[in-house]
Amino acid sequence: MNCQPHAKPMVYICTNIEQFCLLCDEIAEQPYPLCVACEQALPWLDEYCLRCALPLPMAGLTCGQCSRRAPAFEQVIALWHYGFPVDTLISRFKHRRQWPLGRLMGELLGHGLRHRYAEGLAVPDLLLPVPLARRRLRERGFNQAGMLARWLASQLGVPCDERLLLRTRDTPAQQGLDAKARRRNLRRAFTLQRPGMVEGKHVALIDDVLTTGTTAQAIAQLLRKGGARRVDVYCLARTPKPGQA
Repeated sequence: MNCQPHAKPMVYICTNIEQFCLLCDEIAEQPYPLCVACEQALPWLDEYCLRCALPLPMAGLTCGQCSRRAPAFEQVIALWHYGFPVDTLISRFKHRRQWPLGRLMGELLGHGLRHRYAEGLAVPDLLLPVPLARRRLRERGFNQAGMLARWLASQLGVPCDERLLLRTRDTPAQQGLDAKARRRNLRRAFTLQRPGMVEGKHVALIDDVLTTGTTAQAIAQLLRKGGARRVDVYCLARTPKPGQA
């Protein structure tokens, strides 16, 4: 098994029974282009905070930060630790436009969410992707959160609105900033174009990675002020605390 994706163009037909795994190039023998061996080798998130999905040593616990001050969002659903090879897959999806990798991860997230719904997780009324700053959107050419939201909307049968939540100003990248700097960086960075659209609704915020949760917290507060009944966060991966394995 080789979990390093090939750099060659990756195009596949979803209805093709003999799909090839996008990670090792072997026949997948599954409904999606990922073989069983590679799927099992992914860094699945099994033990995490019940509120923010922070990786923890044991399951069924709430982290200290969420215990001291509950976030504005109700629950974070993440499939994986942000570690190899998921970190590589997300990076290639975002920065190298290898969209089949993003589609594959979005499909797996959709499978995971449907399983959670069957176990009692509340189904949201609306999916909202985290918006990109205009400058970054021009540079990248697409919003990875918006693509994930569209794919999830199709799988889950939940409507998605990519224009309701707006980023009103360009801010420096969050990478490398501590929690306080991240909060200052995001002050008044988001707005709702039509606040009444979320009143009384259960909203799920879509992003690729949750790091400190600062962005999710800022948007969740905005949505709650706009009248949202509940805000959840759906993402592909969750990072651990700095220095935590």
